[in-house]
Formats: sequence, structure tokens, C-alpha cells
Amino acid sequence: MEASTTPKSPRAEKGVKGTSDKRSDQDFIFGKLIGEGSFSSVYLAKDIHNDQEYAVKVCIKNHIRKEKKVEHIIREKDVMNILNGKQNPKAPFFVKLSYAFQSREYLYFVMTYCKNGELLNLIQKVGNFDKECSRFYAAEITRALEHLHSLNIIHRDLKPENILLDENMHIKITDFGCAKILTKEEVEKVNDGRERKSSFVGTAQYVSPELLESKTCGKASDLWALGCILYQMVSGLPPFRSKSEYFIYQKILKLEYEFPEGFYEDAKDVVQKLLVIKPEERLGASDSEGYPSIRAHKLFVDLDLDSLHEMTPPKIAPHLAPTEDEIQWDKVNQPGLNSLELVLELGLDLKGDKSKAENAKPSASEAPKKPGKKNIADVSTEDYILRLAEQEKENKWHRFTEGNLILKQGLMDKRKGLFPRRRMFLLTTGPHLYYVDPVNMVLKGQIPWSHSISTEAKNFKTFFVHTPHRTYYLEEPNCHALDWCKAIEEVKKHYYPDTTT
Repeated sequence: MEASTTPKSPRAEKGVKGTSDKRSDQDFIFGKLIGEGSFSSVYLAKDIHNDQEYAVKVCIKNHIRKEKKVEHIIREKDVMNILNGKQNPKAPFFVKLSYAFQSREYLYFVMTYCKNGELLNLIQKVGNFDKECSRFYAAEITRALEHLHSLNIIHRDLKPENILLDENMHIKITDFGCAKILTKEEVEKVNDGRERKSSFVGTAQYVSPELLESKTCGKASDLWALGCILYQMVSGLPPFRSKSEYFIYQKILKLEYEFPEGFYEDAKDVVQKLLVIKPEERLGASDSEGYPSIRAHKLFVDLDLDSLHEMTPPKIAPHLAPTEDEIQWDKVNQPGLNSLELVLELGLDLKGDKSKAENAKPSASEAPKKPGKKNIADVSTEDYILRLAEQEKENKWHRFTEGNLILKQGLMDKRKGLFPRRRMFLLTTGPHLYYVDPVNMVLKGQIPWSHSISTEAKNFKTFFVHTPHRTYYLEEPNCHALDWCKAIEEVKKHYYPDTTT
């Protein structure tokens, strides 16, 4: 049976020690697949007795033995049982193991279902987090590590994929297969620097230097990961990146990373104090109980880490770094034009105000339109054929359009968080919105269209394109963001006429 197939096994055998009640797969209705690994699959499931939803991790025994992951599975169960038995009401930031049982072929872990998915997916969807979001979630991770480390447990694979978000948008840390439970003797050896060397575990972008070099592993390894995660929340990408794991490791060992423009100072200071080669010199590493030195940092100065679980998390919003030559219109005090929203509403002209449209200067990158044409996508058959033939002959970008007519084109910066990438954007019939690497002349992708696509202008240079699964953050260097918003909305109106904007 493949790992992605919903399990249909015989009545489960005796429940695994450490669970409160016996259960079997017959006590659950299995729904959609919500996660998958090399030897396990995670399903959304419902308890038939109380309709409670759970995430059920189904592990194939033969695959576990083949991949030599038996110890991995046992460790994961042991850590979750410890967390179940020693819960801290001020740090409820861990996935709970509700039941564990097995059948002849499978092991089942029935755990907390976190309906808002992985932190990584959220970062990728919005690009990056603003200051309030970044510091709130960094604070929750810090509070979680305080509790985890008080139990002498090191996660060792802390990363955005292993941080889930529950229905209230609070974090739940998961995946303890790489964790280490320190004995009293091991804690003393770590404190004295006498612990035996550690084997390598973790994920390339977030692994600490001491783990890479198989040196003594302590709680400071998780603090390194916290620094990487905070960097990624603010900037959109992890600090150490390369085309291969080998080169990522080399960058980590050399502490080779940089901050992009717009990375705010408080978060930068925390990252710099966590991403330190010597683990004993990291912020919080010398604290005897909890992490008061991290709590006292100015990034968290007005946050009570013991009441985070009672707070409403801030609304998810990206961090937009202003450019030097860009006017901040919402901060300019001009009678009658005191808000950016009003300026954008007038500039967009989505309602077809002729007086404003006649005075507006067309973008140089916009394809010429026939006089009186109200919608950029309204092209007659004859005009379409003529323009497409001319495009095929004279426009070097035609080969990326799959035979579609270019309605608007122009160079823009496509941002992944704070990292810009210059791309040629091609708005075409179909509809399609392609983007091309203009240096290497390679098609990098396209923004997916649907009836729910929408634009949002933040100023004359910056705008968003919202799709169901991702928000694209774009910057038009010549301040024609409004023209692009208008063109995209017109194409949407043409192909999805029943959709209101």
C-alpha cells in the first residue's frame, strides 16, 4: 500500500502505552491527506464518538524498519507523552498526542489538528510579516522553547514547517522525531562541556554550526533556529541559502549572510545575537532559567510572554519597506487629499470617469489601444490577428506567451519578502500574466488566474495581486502601479464578467 492511500486496516491491536483511552482506526473517519513524508502520511480525521477533528499520522511499519526510523518514531512518542504529562498553561504551544495505537501494518498517532497549516506556507503566501506579526510569533516560539527546555528536551529540527497554526492563529510546535531528551547526567555534562559529540540531525537552512560539526548539542541549537526563523519572517527567506546543502553548510560555518534593505533594526539586533557561531555566546544561552535576556530585548519589551496564549494574534500583514525616492502620500498633509486611499481611488479610475481618463498619461509599456476602447481586453478578431502577427515578428517576448496576444508588458520587481527580482511581466489574452527573467531570457512562471483574482495598490509604485493561495508583491519602478491594477481588473472583467470588483 502506498503512503498516500487512506488506511483501511483490520481492527487495531492494543493501544500504545501512554495514551488515556484505547482507540483503533475504526473509531475514526479518515478525510483528506494534509501531509506526507517518506514513511508516513497525515490525514484529517474525525472521531466517530464526539465529532472531534484530529490530524492522524499514519506510519507504515515496513517503511519505518526499512528507513531505520524506529528510534525516530519512539522518540517522537516519548517527547509528546512528556509534554502531555507536564503541560504548562502559559505555554500551550505544542501539538498534543491524544491517542496512539497500532495495527499489523500501521502505527497511528492521533494529534491536534491545526486548521491554519504551517507557518512556512503563511510566510510564502504573504511574502513576509510586518513587525507586529514577526515579534508576536517570535515571542510565542521563545515562550515555547522556555517550556520545552525546562523539561530538558531539545527539538533540534525547529523550522517554519514544524510550526503549525491552530484555529485561533496561535502556534503549535510539532515533529519531535529529531528531538533529544537529556538525562540529568547529560545536562550536567552539557553544562560542563563534557557531553559526547552529537550526530547530525536537522534541516539545512536552520541547522546550527555545532550540529554540523557534530559537536556537543545543547539548548542553544534551538536558539540558533529561532534566529533563522525570525530572519525569515521579516525578510521572506531564510538567512542561509544556496543551490545545494553543501554550500548552505559552508555559509553557516562562515556565518555568511546579509540583511536586505528594509529589515528593521530591533529584529536585526535579535538575529545578530542569536546567529553566533559559539553556542554559549548566543542571546539567552547563559540564562539559568527561562530566557529573561530574550524577554528583556527591546523587540519584546511591551509583550508579556506569559499571557501570549490569551491574546488575539495580530492580523497577518506583509512588511513593506519604503524606497528612498517614493513619496509617502498618506503622510502628506494636503487639504482634500489626506489619505492614500482617496488618491488611489481617484487614480484607478475603475468606474470609467472620462474627465480623469483623458488627463491621465498612458504608460509607455502599455500596448496601444484603439480610440474609444474601454477595456484593454476587448479586441476585435481582425485587430487580434493583425496585432498578433506584428507581435510574433517584432516582439522578442512573444515566445513566452504560448501564442497569446500581449495586452500590456513592462519590467517590474517581483518581491519575495524583502528580496526583489526584476522580471518582465506580460499580461496577455487567455488570460495569462507571465513573468520572465530578462537577463537569462527564461520564463519563471505565471500568476494564476481565477474569478477571485484581485489587485490592491499600496502607492503609485507598489501593488499586490491576490490569488487564492498566494499574494504577489510587485513594484513598478516608473510609478505606474495604478495602470497595472487597472489593466488586470479590466482583463478580469472581460473574462469573468459576472464577477464584481
